[in-house]
Amino acid sequence: MTSVSRKYDLIVLGATGYTGRLTAEYIQEHITTDLKWAIAGRNGSKLSRLADDLKGINADRVQPGLEVVELNRDDLQQLAQKTQVLISTVGPFAKFGEPVVEACVKSKTHYFDITGETPFTLDMLQKYHDLAKKNGVVLAPHSGVDSVPADILTYLCVQKIRQTYGVGVRESINVLHELGGGPSAGSLATMVSLIETYSFQFTHCALRPYALSPIPPPKAAGTVSLLDRLLASRYIPPFGVVTHFPQAECDIGIVHRSWGLYEQGKYYGDKFRFYEYQIIGRRLKAFLTHYTVSLVRTALRLLPPFRWLVKRLLPPSGSGPPKSEFANYRVFFATVATADCEPTRRVMASLNYKGSPYYLTGVLVVQAALTLLEGGDTLGRKLKGMVTPATWGMELVDRMKQAGVEFRVSLLD
Repeated sequence: MTSVSRKYDLIVLGATGYTGRLTAEYIQEHITTDLKWAIAGRNGSKLSRLADDLKGINADRVQPGLEVVELNRDDLQQLAQKTQVLISTVGPFAKFGEPVVEACVKSKTHYFDITGETPFTLDMLQKYHDLAKKNGVVLAPHSGVDSVPADILTYLCVQKIRQTYGVGVRESINVLHELGGGPSAGSLATMVSLIETYSFQFTHCALRPYALSPIPPPKAAGTVSLLDRLLASRYIPPFGVVTHFPQAECDIGIVHRSWGLYEQGKYYGDKFRFYEYQIIGRRLKAFLTHYTVSLVRTALRLLPPFRWLVKRLLPPSGSGPPKSEFANYRVFFATVATADCEPTRRVMASLNYKGSPYYLTGVLVVQAALTLLEGGDTLGRKLKGMVTPATWGMELVDRMKQAGVEFRVSLLD
């Protein structure tokens, strides 16, 4: 951690936004009462109302400080200098994220966020990773539902295969079964923001499977057939027919970065490849869904009037599913990994959480930050620079379990 004493242990930036508020509420209700923390945002009156609401949740703890800040370099630099860890929930990150990262790196403040915007992540990796390492700063993007479940489940599968068979992993496939709650306004604005911020060429490069990896990709061929790619579906036992999952575009890059960070790829295995899908049931439905989404994305990039219309129709910033519906939601992912041995051996790990994925994102980013603040000698702490959820290892898994996330790991065959 930083050697200089700071006013706060942790600051939540963007606390009056939809996910930021849920993050602050989780800290207020569930995190140790001696944590020195603050809520930060641009609107002082909204922060004051949030502070009153938080006090109603738990009046018997250290109440958060209030930090009114504009999203400019000077204000953000002053904010970052006050804390050991800054959690940013201010999206779209392609639009608002870089000044926050820059302020943290220059202030020697550890940075966590909930982005799922891989082009932004690659941009920050190229610009700030080396300086962050030099300054002893951790940059931990993708610390929410994008991409903790995929990264941690793959890590658990690799660990189980290593312990059981003593070999690496040839292939890991993560499948979404359930993700309750529709997209928030921020999520819907992200696609438009990425298109307006980054060129097609840069975005295409960022979405390559190993774009975030610190080492070159393995030479082993992939396992997805040309026909499956054309039909936008694949049959995977024991899940059945699966199809493209939009979140895969961020999770694949992060998991492959974890592969490269763990012993230069040797721990996961020199043939390791990761894929991600969602349950679909029927190939025709998969085909229609995939190509409809692709058509919309193409129209957003190539047709400015269509993009303008979509922006006009977006719900107001900071909106999302009401908390009264959270009890009806569930988050469930399962990962199957194939050991690099003959005969074939497979391991399955699953993650189950009863509640909203947006609330879970707040849980995950806070627990990841606390793993750094309070935890032991994890790989992420050793490495510095841009790390991944998997580099927090079993310490983060244990914290997630204590927060109500259920894990199961078993041998399939």
